[in-house]
Amino acid sequence: MTGSLVRLHRSSRLTASALLGTALMTLVPLSPAHARTLPAVGATAETAALYDDEAGGNADADDPAIWRNDADPERSLVVATAKEGGLRVYGLDASLVQSIPAPAAPSEDDAPGRFNNVDLVTGLRTPSGRADVAVVSDRGSDRLRIYRIDPSRPGRPLTDVTDPAAAPVFSAGQEEVNEQSTVYGLATWQDRRSGRSYALVSRRDATELALLELLPNASGTVGYRTVRTLALPSSFRLPDGTSWTPCGEPGELPQVEGMVVDPANGVLYAGQEDVGIWRIPATLDGRATLIDKVREYGVPGTYDPGTEECVPGADPGFGGKRLAADVEGLTLFQEPDGDGYLMASSQGDDTFALYDREVSERNEYEGGFRVTAVSDDLDGSEECDGAAVLNEPLGSRYPDGLLVVQDGHETSAPGAGDGREATGFKFVDLGAVVDAAGL
Repeated sequence: MTGSLVRLHRSSRLTASALLGTALMTLVPLSPAHARTLPAVGATAETAALYDDEAGGNADADDPAIWRNDADPERSLVVATAKEGGLRVYGLDASLVQSIPAPAAPSEDDAPGRFNNVDLVTGLRTPSGRADVAVVSDRGSDRLRIYRIDPSRPGRPLTDVTDPAAAPVFSAGQEEVNEQSTVYGLATWQDRRSGRSYALVSRRDATELALLELLPNASGTVGYRTVRTLALPSSFRLPDGTSWTPCGEPGELPQVEGMVVDPANGVLYAGQEDVGIWRIPATLDGRATLIDKVREYGVPGTYDPGTEECVPGADPGFGGKRLAADVEGLTLFQEPDGDGYLMASSQGDDTFALYDREVSERNEYEGGFRVTAVSDDLDGSEECDGAAVLNEPLGSRYPDGLLVVQDGHETSAPGAGDGREATGFKFVDLGAVVDAAGL
């Protein structure tokens, strides 16, 4: 979600200050107006709009993941979160295949389920064999939800296999769950050495990250256990010797949402929304490096309780050049030879930034692009929360792969001009992105 400047946190069991070293990459000087100069790519399809009101089922598009059906790529799926609206599953033509409601609240005084982010684990080792699953962060209940993907059920390919005994990740009980400092961002990871599967999650309104091991049971369900936690910094030393804390509502710290793990080296990339992109060992037991900063980095702000917004002060000029807060959906464009790109949604200026995956090269910035309107009936992507890339052929529709991005401002939706908040997902031919961005 967009924010004026930032957010805040609750303390965690492992602090970053003693364990994290911060090394900033050399920034390429670009004009703040560089967004207008980036190449534009049009979407090929869009999902039906989701509306965040009672008439629309309180559905709000957030984060997608792409599942490839290796046996029949034409029948691959896009799994996407809709917050209180639950989970949506789409075909490659962007049509709805399945809608899964979020869990109901335990009581009328408790928070209902609210699905925030989703990622996939392919070939999860279970007692009955390998399985592909979608893992979802349920912000409403502070839990993970796990869904098995079964292509033999074309109308209902996802089945809930969450262990009923799964406990809250960060909260001690329902009272804390209701405060909603709960699981937020999510990325999955399979350790190639051990074969174990994990989910990395962030905490809403906090800087805390947690590494959770997925635990398949003989009953066919999947639970999890916390391996360790880590807190990123909430304040920063600036080049002029002063200290800066991103502005946010009282009691909040600068949170992380967008996350992705590079399977080639077990590196987690985490987007601290009003700060920048961190590179951290996925095991959460090593050094964290801030590889790029948002433009607003270092800008002081004063919270106005009347407007519930942060009023920015003078920019001291310590920010980055190509990300405008919030930095959001992170995804990997993987190439067969092991090269490729880290892609980040620059929500504040409706662009996408590309970075080299080579850690030894300090994840150099490689360019960017925009997803823009094709027609009055097919608009672009604005205020993007989440994104997913799959650089593999997906049948005749997407032979060069697929990019799916959230559209936080669905201007072409019916009723969008009547004050209803509409969101959705845009499907983009990855070949067109490669050509436009010169990759």
